[in-house]
Amino acid sequence: MNEPTGLRARKKQRTRDTIADAAVSLFLERGFDRVSVNDIAATADVSKPTLFRYFPTKEDLVLHRFTDHLGEAARVVRDRRPDVDPVTALHRHFLAGLERYDPVTGLNDHPEVVAFHRLVFSTPSLAGRLAQYRIEDEEALADAFGEGIRARLRAAQVLAVQRVLARANWQKIADGRTARDVHPEAVADADYAFDQLK
Repeated sequence: MNEPTGLRARKKQRTRDTIADAAVSLFLERGFDRVSVNDIAATADVSKPTLFRYFPTKEDLVLHRFTDHLGEAARVVRDRRPDVDPVTALHRHFLAGLERYDPVTGLNDHPEVVAFHRLVFSTPSLAGRLAQYRIEDEEALADAFGEGIRARLRAAQVLAVQRVLARANWQKIADGRTARDVHPEAVADADYAFDQLK
């Protein structure tokens, strides 16, 4: 009885991946505003209603890649050991992301990742939608820190630091440097920035 459900879930995931991959490929090739939902549906070989069942908006076709990280900072704070300060836990988590060349840190020089970030940062509707995700992250992190204005301010500060660090890393790579070359600077910048939060 579990197999059909598993098979159904895998088919849904494949359809979702096919639609998302087709959309991102078209957006990178032509630009976000020059690709219609009809173009994406045709390339993915699905109907428009099917596409919208998986992705309610055109922006979601791109930004779904960020949803894996929604609430991540809050999870880090909640899951830390009791003897570890929340900011220290977030600092360590960011450094671990740099070690993995995680795209969310901006320290990834794979051409498609660089192009993807350029697409997001240069398309106003995508940048606006990403800002909404950041607000949700900020609220979740504030809840993990506690209650009141101090928790909200701390959450805003931490997420601003992470955003600035990631954008600086991406810019250095977009300017032609390799992730390996930028890595020591990225670690030093992260150490400096998180030290300012303590």
